[in-house]
Amino acid sequence: MRVRADASDGVWAPGRRALTVGLVFTITLVGFEGLAIATILKVIQDDLNDIGLLGWVFSAFFLGSLFGVVAAGRDADRHGPARPFLTGLALFALGLVAGGLAPNMLVLVAARSVQGVGAGAIPAVAYVAIGRAYPPTLQPRMFAVLSTAWVLPGLIGPAVSGAVAVAFGWRWVFLGLLPLVVLAGTMTVRPLRELGAPGGDEPVDRRLKALTLVVGAGLVLAGASSHSVVVAAVLVVAGAVIGARAFVQLVPPGTTRLVRGLPAAVALRGLATFAFFGADAYVAFTVTSVRHASIALGGIALTAATLTWTAGSWVQERGVVRVGPQRFVRVGLLVIAAGIGLMIVVAQSAAPATVAVVAWAIGGLGMGLSYAPLSLVVLAEAPKGGEGTASAALQLCDTLGVALGTGISGAIVAAGATFAWTRAGSLTIAFALCAGIAVLTAIGAARLPARGHRFDG
Repeated sequence: MRVRADASDGVWAPGRRALTVGLVFTITLVGFEGLAIATILKVIQDDLNDIGLLGWVFSAFFLGSLFGVVAAGRDADRHGPARPFLTGLALFALGLVAGGLAPNMLVLVAARSVQGVGAGAIPAVAYVAIGRAYPPTLQPRMFAVLSTAWVLPGLIGPAVSGAVAVAFGWRWVFLGLLPLVVLAGTMTVRPLRELGAPGGDEPVDRRLKALTLVVGAGLVLAGASSHSVVVAAVLVVAGAVIGARAFVQLVPPGTTRLVRGLPAAVALRGLATFAFFGADAYVAFTVTSVRHASIALGGIALTAATLTWTAGSWVQERGVVRVGPQRFVRVGLLVIAAGIGLMIVVAQSAAPATVAVVAWAIGGLGMGLSYAPLSLVVLAEAPKGGEGTASAALQLCDTLGVALGTGISGAIVAAGATFAWTRAGSLTIAFALCAGIAVLTAIGAARLPARGHRFDG
């Protein structure tokens, strides 16, 4: 069953209101958790004292998400979005419990991987729901509405998580979210059930390939974190060989060559998330660890990025049909590069620590301008009834980009501790890598549609 697709009703029409509210609340929950972990990263490191696994706190989450998005996308195309949504929430909750009780960093990393599998289902289900329940004329608006789901976490998430970590301990940043998981399920499952199964051909089962990709990416990150040149080379080569074949089978043909349209949009989204989140994960860490400023200031920088991301998303919503996705993505990626460049200035102590707020506000604005237009290209190009598979491919590249970006940045920081580099120098190298990826992705935006006529219904 489809929600009535009359564009004049809007995303808050009675037939869509429950679904819109449920999706926004669930994305808000996931967003709060993501911002919270980035804010209290130094507190976790001080308690568990294992900098070698610091990057894996993020990478394990997103490697788990790689599998979660593929499994959820297939399940949504086969049975409808309600079942993978419930499964995802249950795994997310299990990861929160295990993370909150983790006695060491290794257990925390394992818990984050379980949590990631669950969290991966959320955006995959959301994209399927948007593709099926909202007509093309409302999809840009719905993506903009979803971006507002990050406003509340951005405004209060860093401050609340920092205060909870100081007053009660960082573990309650995990455990305290459990009641909200139950509420998210209560709000959202019913409207998702009303969408039903889409029908059509049996979707291809790509779960084994997704698991193979996770193993390959994990080996690459393990190699990047190794202190031995020989071990690092063996792991990176083995991971690349194992993961590459699975990757090309999980994404649309031509993704690795940036073929125009759907393949290019999927590939560019992965590169964009590598660039942005590879830097984002260490913004607050730079403020607290290098500049020795407060957790609150690091949280404010993340808040600023969240708010400007939302602002950028609303700007693209109003102009993407007229201007086209290509220009928005290109400009957005260059803006991200500028924000990362300013973070290098902060890391090098060439500007006050407070400049990090401005720097990451610029980065967030760039992501807001570039992120949703790539989603629109994918939904416009996806075959009818195959929105779940196309969305899963997009989210797979999304999460692979984040996992590799945060993991490689974390490996650079860990290498700095091993080879006695300054913390500022390590972060500067990581930021410079992310900025370079952003510029290259902006160049690749030429492979996207130059006009937005495909998105006007």
